[in-house]
Amino acid sequence: MTDAPSLPVARSVAELRQIVGDWKRQGLRVGMVPTMGALHEGHLTLVREAARRTDRVLASNFVNPTQFAAHEDLGRYPRQQEEDARLLAGAGCDLMFAPTVEEMYPQGFATSIAVSGPALGLEGDARPQMFGGVALVVTKLFNQAQPDVAVFGEKDFQQLMVIRRFVRDLDLPVEIIGSPTERDEHGLALSSRNAYLSEKELATARSLNLILRKAADEAASGRPLPGVEREAYSALLKAGFDRVDYATIRHAEDLTPFRDDIVDAPARILAAAWLGKTRLIDNMAVGA
Repeated sequence: MTDAPSLPVARSVAELRQIVGDWKRQGLRVGMVPTMGALHEGHLTLVREAARRTDRVLASNFVNPTQFAAHEDLGRYPRQQEEDARLLAGAGCDLMFAPTVEEMYPQGFATSIAVSGPALGLEGDARPQMFGGVALVVTKLFNQAQPDVAVFGEKDFQQLMVIRRFVRDLDLPVEIIGSPTERDEHGLALSSRNAYLSEKELATARSLNLILRKAADEAASGRPLPGVEREAYSALLKAGFDRVDYATIRHAEDLTPFRDDIVDAPARILAAAWLGKTRLIDNMAVGA
């Protein structure tokens, strides 16, 4: 085990299990925050929430290759483990698990996980490899660390739904907590990929949450959803986004479409749009 500023860092599964096993033998509840590093205040909020609910908190720091397609940004995804360790220590984290790709996927690794249900559509259409990769790495992390609680951000709302589904389906003994999206002073959802944006792109990005809020309010007022969704889609393009993958309103429980084109149950508006080579996602509750 190596040490980053005041925070223990486990590099192997064996080290991780030894430390967490010691905690468990003391009767301590363990919380986990899986991350891909490049941490920001949104991640640290998840750590604080896990610390509020448990006695010890660990955060994984692993850029997971199985959820990236060949054309995506695996190679340029920001990596800053030393700074991440400093931030985690300040947020009350007790351990960072930072394995190599070879530790997580050793030579000969030949297992995959197929997910359906809430994984279908939206991000599942735009990034068809992603949720299988997420399910695989999160299942491995849960098996390796055996946490009692795991906290995920609602910014990746579809991912949160997928994780809750496969945890139930596979009888994994982990309580999944969703934490509200952290935003900057302009309402932009915090994301590691925001670092890719130029100043001009950043100004455009900050219109995303405003457009979604307007559409959510209109949907909550009873306006038919097809018109609301079309207007949100057009507004994103007019605001300067180069391409819009989707802007849609779905049932909050399972992300299925509304049959009667009006909101008559808890709902979520979700969108994904591009600025140059950067793809941004956001969502929010309808009627909240």
